[in-house]
Amino acid sequence: MSRFGWAYVDCEPMGSAAGPTGSVQFLTGAGFTSGSANLMFYTASATGPSGESYTANTLYVNGIISASHYHIENIAMIDSVGSTKFGNTNDDVHHRTGSLIVKNVAGTSLLNVDNSTETTTVRGLNVLYTEVTNTKITASVPSYILGVSRTGSVEINIPAASTYGSGAMLVVKDEVADRGGSHILLSASAGYSIDGSDTYILTGSMPSISLYSNGSNWFIF
Repeated sequence: MSRFGWAYVDCEPMGSAAGPTGSVQFLTGAGFTSGSANLMFYTASATGPSGESYTANTLYVNGIISASHYHIENIAMIDSVGSTKFGNTNDDVHHRTGSLIVKNVAGTSLLNVDNSTETTTVRGLNVLYTEVTNTKITASVPSYILGVSRTGSVEINIPAASTYGSGAMLVVKDEVADRGGSHILLSASAGYSIDGSDTYILTGSMPSISLYSNGSNWFIF
């Protein structure tokens, strides 16, 4: 024999949604949600709260989005105010396709990488300078200008051309006004050469030499 009792059901409202049409809902209190014009999802073409034109299926956020990871495709434009940071480890790689232009606030072009001509134009160039103060050193990547301020004879070992890579350049300059009959000796790493020779000597009054690498050897230019 089964028995049936009575059940009490509270039929008070469970809460209601609020905010403008198309606003993404968020919890505002127990059982209530609301929306804001600052967080909208447009299901049809519309005009935003500040007069912006939006197409269908557009998410509009007037504020900050914080996430541990973004996966974004088909970016048409990035408009950022203030400083930005890309990457956090030395092995990070950032690929860009097309041309790149860097300007100052006055609109002056400081860096222009032209994809059509495959050229890079810079307004000014400041490369790495290394002062040579020892009697014998080995240049290392990314050395570019070696200024020899050490008096007396100095020997500079030029690293393997393959280490620097094809197209790399290296400049050596004697900064001493009177070396007193001594010299600066450039020696190529084992298995490599400088214009076909193992060594090259800089003599005379404050001489300099410019080298470039083809990836296999060094050449004077």
